[in-house]
Amino acid sequence: MSENKSPLTDPRTGEALPQRVQPGYYPKWRVMREYRYWDAATRDVVTQRLEAPKPLRFFTAEEAGVMEAVLDRILPQDDRLPAQRIPLLPVLDTRLATNKLEGYRYEDMPPDQEAYRLAVRALDAMAQEIYGAPFISLTVTSQELLLKSLSEGHPAGAKELWSTLNVKRFWTLLVSDACAAYYAHPWAWDEIGFGGPAYPRGYMRLEAGRPEPWEFNEERYGWTAPADSISDYADPESGHTASAHGQAGTH
Repeated sequence: MSENKSPLTDPRTGEALPQRVQPGYYPKWRVMREYRYWDAATRDVVTQRLEAPKPLRFFTAEEAGVMEAVLDRILPQDDRLPAQRIPLLPVLDTRLATNKLEGYRYEDMPPDQEAYRLAVRALDAMAQEIYGAPFISLTVTSQELLLKSLSEGHPAGAKELWSTLNVKRFWTLLVSDACAAYYAHPWAWDEIGFGGPAYPRGYMRLEAGRPEPWEFNEERYGWTAPADSISDYADPESGHTASAHGQAGTH
């Protein structure tokens, strides 16, 4: 995995922003303070998500290295202190090991387990073909360029392997799994100011559009994507910028 990564920076000064215990615009919010308002079953489910990750059962050590690098680019957590990063791979690994599915599968897609194993092989083959090195050894920029080609449905390499898989559907599966793992975690709820389960307390100000009494106001700060990321990449042909970071939403 790439060891030298560029940090997020302050758009006013260009200086690196420090890693945080809790990134996002709600530094005072801690959703677990609300646990006494949840029923026992909900408390158990949410609390378990804070426990140490279980050992991997589906991915091999080699596959895990590739997938860890991929997930690190899908949802970068470089702005978090290492001890405060949300473990994504163990959640995905458990889903695949226990065959926990969505209840449907597209007819042109293999079972999710097969799709991930094939994709890991294809990602490494693509990295070797384009850069002459394993995926985990590539720079952040190179990893993101390869993943960008998948997001567009046109893999930059290893085309024979990718031809056996609907690439756009796999990309949707991958991003969906990454987001589901990240935003199910209470630390992500802290980051976005989510109040957690509403049952049985419920809400009292939905119609008025005002914050609930227990919610905090945003404390925004500017930030710019790392210099080695293509997050703010501008396509010279279309003039389209991949994203507009800095003030809109969280990162």
